[in-house]
Amino acid sequence: MKPKFEKPREGQWIGNESTSLNFSVPPNPIIGFIEGDGVGPDLWSASRPVFDAVVEKAYVGDRKISWLKIYAGEESFRQFGSYFPEESFDLITKCRIAIKGPLTTPVGGGFRSLNVTLRRKLDLYACLRPVKYVAGTPSPMIRPQDVDMVVFRENTEDVYAGIEWKSGSDLALKMINFLETEMNVKLPMDAGIGVKPMSPFATKRLVRMAMKFAIDNGRNRVTLIHKGNIMKYTEGAFRDWGYELVREEFGDVALFEGELERNHVGKIPDGKILVNDRIADAMFQQALLRPKEYSVLAMPNLNGDYMSDALAAQVGGLGMAPGANIGDSCAVFEATHGSAPKYAGLDKVNPGSMLLSGAMMFRRMGWNEAADLVERGLSGTIQSGVVTYDLARLLPGSIEVSCSGFAKAIIDWIKKE
Repeated sequence: MKPKFEKPREGQWIGNESTSLNFSVPPNPIIGFIEGDGVGPDLWSASRPVFDAVVEKAYVGDRKISWLKIYAGEESFRQFGSYFPEESFDLITKCRIAIKGPLTTPVGGGFRSLNVTLRRKLDLYACLRPVKYVAGTPSPMIRPQDVDMVVFRENTEDVYAGIEWKSGSDLALKMINFLETEMNVKLPMDAGIGVKPMSPFATKRLVRMAMKFAIDNGRNRVTLIHKGNIMKYTEGAFRDWGYELVREEFGDVALFEGELERNHVGKIPDGKILVNDRIADAMFQQALLRPKEYSVLAMPNLNGDYMSDALAAQVGGLGMAPGANIGDSCAVFEATHGSAPKYAGLDKVNPGSMLLSGAMMFRRMGWNEAADLVERGLSGTIQSGVVTYDLARLLPGSIEVSCSGFAKAIIDWIKKE
C-alpha cells in the first residue's frame, strides 16, 4: 500500500530561484513535517503550536504556514510497509523545507540508519549544527555564553558512507586478499573492513557553504577541522582541498593565519574572514579553553558527529541543540537527539531541540522575526524557572512541567511580550 498525499487546500509551494538554496518563500508556504518515532509525536504536538503562535505574533495574519504531514519511520512501516516510502522523499523535494522529529533505525541486519538514508537519498550534504547558549540553561561550563559556533559537517562521505564488510565474511576475506596481493598490506584474516572515502568535490562544496554562511552572517572566522597528521590522504586532503577552494573562490575576503600575525598584528580587518585549521583532538581542547576564538567550523563526517555533540554539552546538552541537513534543492530541520522510546507518549521530554531547529528553519525562510520570538520565548521561559524534568533537576527551585506544559508556557510568554 502506498501513502497518498494531497496538497493542503491552503498554501503554496516554495520556489527555488537557483541551485544554491535561494528559496522564494510565499506568505503561506507549505512546510512538510515528519513526527518521528518514540518521543517524536510528543515533541511535534508541543512544538507546532509554538511555531504557529510566533508566526501569528510576528506577522499578525499576513503570513501563515500550511503544514503537510510526511510519513517516515515506525508509523509509516505500520501503515504502508515501508520505513521511508519513495513518495515521502518526493514530497520533501516538493516542499523544499521540512522539519522532523527523531527517527529510530529498525533493529536487525540490512537496515541503514533512516537519517543517513534521508541525507544520502536527497543529497543533503551539509549537516548544520549551530551551538549557542540559551540564557538560563544549566551548563557544566563556567562561561557557556562564550560558546557561539556553527558546525558544518560533511554528510555523504567518510566512514558514514557505509562501505564495510563483516569480519569473516566472503567479501571481507576477498578485500583482505586483494590488499595483501595487490597493495602489500597485511591484515588479520578475521578483520572487519571499512573504507573511508573523501573527495575534492564533496569537500569543496561543504567548505563553500561554510564560507558563504560566514559572509552572509557577519562571522569572521572559518576553521577546517581534520586529523590530517595521521590520515594524510583523506583528512589531510580535506584540509588541502578546503584551502584550495577558499583561495580559488574567496580570495578577496580570505585571510590566513600567517598573514594575520605578519600583516595585521593578530587583528582581523573589517570585511575579512580568517581561514585556519586545527587538528581534531586539539580542537576539543580549544573548544573548552578558548571558545571565543572559533565561530564557523567545517569538518568531515565523523569528526562533525563527535564535535557537534561535544559542543552541545557545553551549552546544556542535546535537548537544547538544533540541527539541519541541507542540500542544493531542499533542507530538513530536525531535533538532534534520539527517539528515547522509554519516554514515548509520556509528554515528558524537553522540546527545546525541536523548537530551536524551527527557529533555524524560520531563518532559512527569511522569517527572522519569528525565529527571534522562538528563541526569546524559550530563554524567557527557562529564566522564569518553568522547565521540563531534564532542566528541573539541575535548577533548584524551578517548576517542573510536561513537554506540552513547557510549550504552553512559551506561548504565554510570547503573547505577553
